Amino acid sequence: MKLHTSTEFAAGHQFLEGLRWHDGTLWASDFFSKKVLTFAADGTATTVTEVAGAPSGLGFLADGSTLVVSQADATIQRIAADGKVSTFADFSSIAGGPGNDMLVTADGHIYVGNFGFHLGAEDPKPTALAHIDPEGNLSRVDGDVFFPNGMAITPDGILLVAETFRHRIAAFDIGQDGSLSNQRVWAQLEESFNPDGIALDNDGGVWFGNALTMGDDSGFYRVVQGGEITDKVPVPGAQAIACAFGGDDLGTLYMSCNSTTLEEFVQGRSSAVVAAAEVGRVGVPGASGT
Repeated sequence: MKLHTSTEFAAGHQFLEGLRWHDGTLWASDFFSKKVLTFAADGTATTVTEVAGAPSGLGFLADGSTLVVSQADATIQRIAADGKVSTFADFSSIAGGPGNDMLVTADGHIYVGNFGFHLGAEDPKPTALAHIDPEGNLSRVDGDVFFPNGMAITPDGILLVAETFRHRIAAFDIGQDGSLSNQRVWAQLEESFNPDGIALDNDGGVWFGNALTMGDDSGFYRVVQGGEITDKVPVPGAQAIACAFGGDDLGTLYMSCNSTTLEEFVQGRSSAVVAAAEVGRVGVPGASGT
């Protein structure tokens, strides 16, 4: 396994998720400050908007607006080009818990996950993805997923989903109408791996944050189809959460590193930095809905 080093890019945040590279800019959601952020080249953060229900997954529409998941009410909020915020979709009828990560395709299909249960208050259980088509129609994706997290689309049109509590990357075929089918295992991981956010490189590898640990296993890993781990960026003392390729040539891996325990997370306590690493790979444009 090849090891890579990282440097600190931005600090002073709480719990960063949903990293995206869009139009030359790094975006993120901060769960606990309830802010959607963008970052300048020097790491300086700017608040785009605040989401009272706590922001999570991010995506972008062709009209220039931004979509963000509101966790508490399992809705998707639309941030218009002029900054006005409105409710775009409500998927609470499908969600089994708070809203989570999301992917928005170039042609306007939306896939959004949810916790499936309330952390610290319920026993873990599987849930389902929600699909919202460009006309706004909401449907439940067949099959169950266990704590669905980061998503990416491969160049041959396969949707990959990190199932944190099943320790795996799952795959779905995407139909012409945007529907998902043929759920299967793309990469089964050992139980010490809890994949969170993911980023796809142009050599077919998936980089994932190994959440739920701040020990020796903490870090961002690269896995290929079938489950072989090839690379690691260690982030000792923090949970590895979300990642995205960015920079002028999509050659920099940006990573959100959050220092918190499960108990502290439930209480809304965390500190976060964004780290950056040159990992010798290039990201796939648009793979994460960017």
